[in-house]
Amino acid sequence: MKILVTGNTGYVGPAVMKRLRQAYPSATLIGFDSGYFAGCLTTRNPLPECHAEMQLFGDVRDLPEALLEGVDAVVHLAALSNDPMGNKYEEVTLEINYRASVELARRAKRAGVRSFAFASSCSVYGTADSGPRNEKSEVNPLTAYARSKVMTEADLERLADDSFTVTALRFATACGMSDRLRLDLVLNDFVAGAVASGKITILSDGTPWRPLINVEDMARAFEWAVGRPSTNGGSFVVVNTGSNRWNYQVRDLAEAVARVIPGTEVSINKDAQPDKRSYRVDFTRFEALAPQHQPQYSLEDTILGLKEGLTAMGFRDQAFRDGWMIRLKTLDQLRRDGLLNDRLEWTFRAATLAEMGAGANI
Repeated sequence: MKILVTGNTGYVGPAVMKRLRQAYPSATLIGFDSGYFAGCLTTRNPLPECHAEMQLFGDVRDLPEALLEGVDAVVHLAALSNDPMGNKYEEVTLEINYRASVELARRAKRAGVRSFAFASSCSVYGTADSGPRNEKSEVNPLTAYARSKVMTEADLERLADDSFTVTALRFATACGMSDRLRLDLVLNDFVAGAVASGKITILSDGTPWRPLINVEDMARAFEWAVGRPSTNGGSFVVVNTGSNRWNYQVRDLAEAVARVIPGTEVSINKDAQPDKRSYRVDFTRFEALAPQHQPQYSLEDTILGLKEGLTAMGFRDQAFRDGWMIRLKTLDQLRRDGLLNDRLEWTFRAATLAEMGAGANI
């Protein structure tokens, strides 16, 4: 078996690569990533990419078609992965998250790939106050990131057939320790604040609802998607991926962190403008389709894992929201250093290609 994982050097990728290696020990794993965040390592463990037989770096907007030869399954993680990046780089978000994703799926199908697992998001529901959203509920994407997921799902459904099984995993908000930790996620932010300063600052009024899922449980879902036969749900499945136990209001998350990390002070901005992104999600269909791949982590386990991981790093940065574990800050720094252009393409790669062309003419 041969599995291609795009976007594998981000936050979720390390857990996915480890899980796939455990689930398919004889498989050939190939990683393909832009490398924007490859240097954001937060572990002393062996490099996560050691789980792959091959690690390639390149732009998913220009993925070599030859890379798909002989591939059985694609796990597609590559994306600009949150709302702040989508808001600042809206057109690039549509290029990478939507157009490149659909083109990759087209190429994969043409190459004979049988399974395509796509990382979608529950953020497609936007504002939903009338009860938990299921897969038949109307979507209400409020950001470029969420819109890109809705558009990609629609085009992937048209590509799916008996020979090309597509699984769109609408993930709850990611959380938990990773070999490339992000702190621009709500629970991770709260634990970082508790560890660094003993304080959690909630930027909203604390009332928005969020479903969450540990990155290790996301990896477990991808294992299911890679091996899912079309008889289990159909040639195209869009499924909310998480647990009904993990729907929380933001203030509940902060209070849970304070219970696990004693002495933590919680501050809520009661004068904040309402956060329109508020939704509860029904994960019943995922439980029915993937009973052997259900989330295993509890909220308390996840908080403790983050605390232990940050403590092992010697984490003390009270200004972490301006630091390198915030993905938009990393992109902005790469731009300031002249390493990325306004389309988030590596400038040194373009220079190298130009030099190679000039050399060829000599």
